[in-house]
Amino acid sequence: MSPCKKLKITALAGGVGASKLLLGLYEVMDPRDLTIIVNTGDDITLHGLKISPDLDIVTYTLAGIVDTKKGWGFRGESFHALKRLAVYGRANWFNLGDRDLATHIHRTAMLAEGKSLSQAADSIRTALGVKSLILPMSDDAVPTIIDSNEGPLHFQEYLVKRRTEPVVRAIRFDGVESARPAPGVLEAIAAADRIIICPSNPLISIGPILAVSGVRDQLRAHKEKVFAVCPIVGGKSLKGPSDKMLTQLGHKSTALGVAKLYADFTGTFIIDPVDKSQSAAIAALGMKVAIIPTVMKTLAQKRKLARAILSSSFPF
Repeated sequence: MSPCKKLKITALAGGVGASKLLLGLYEVMDPRDLTIIVNTGDDITLHGLKISPDLDIVTYTLAGIVDTKKGWGFRGESFHALKRLAVYGRANWFNLGDRDLATHIHRTAMLAEGKSLSQAADSIRTALGVKSLILPMSDDAVPTIIDSNEGPLHFQEYLVKRRTEPVVRAIRFDGVESARPAPGVLEAIAAADRIIICPSNPLISIGPILAVSGVRDQLRAHKEKVFAVCPIVGGKSLKGPSDKMLTQLGHKSTALGVAKLYADFTGTFIIDPVDKSQSAAIAALGMKVAIIPTVMKTLAQKRKLARAILSSSFPF
């Protein structure tokens, strides 16, 4: 157990990349002191069902039921329903497992009954025994749209159906101008002892959360407590198309490139030793720089990074 187990932690998270650090935190601190604000820009409606991929990845991971090889979905999942849907001519490019479908049916039914996405997320995490609070960034729909050389695509179409092949020209979050943060989001940031920006895609995982009214301003107001873990190591993304997307939109696919996107609200930027040559340039942006291993292939590595961030002497 970390010596700082009583710290109140709020984390901003996407899906697979974030869930690795979140699992480390969940295991080395009191999970009841951890609040996770999750991107919902990836949410999509398919077969009449409301699907929240990042919320589910985080919840399944902390519940200990995720398929660790894929990083999403149930471990040992079957796909009989999806195969039957294909027989009826329904789209089957988005993998929905049989047990996973129960989650989406439950969420959709709750929303149809007038409940909020926050209430649905809380119902799911409670049923699965997750002790940390998991909040959607907003109860309002804010789909991430990729403006590409093939025209506008929902992010899931770009990522899953088209396998990131289209060239990204712009990213927009439909409806974000009128979207409000979900209940508890701004309060969780303000009340936290430390705020962690997980190693998620800065453009389409953290970006949508930052775009919701009040979130970026709240982070700026507590900048000294914000610790961002860089998702780019040695110029490459550890998971997903972060590096490709950064480059196509005119950013540098480097630790420094990500640091520039976060500089206005981040007090400490965490980079892997591979990128230590960029530390001076990052520090010049007005942030402290912590150099510690950020690659988390094993549970031990996840716990080690989590303990380091929770340490009373961090940044070292």
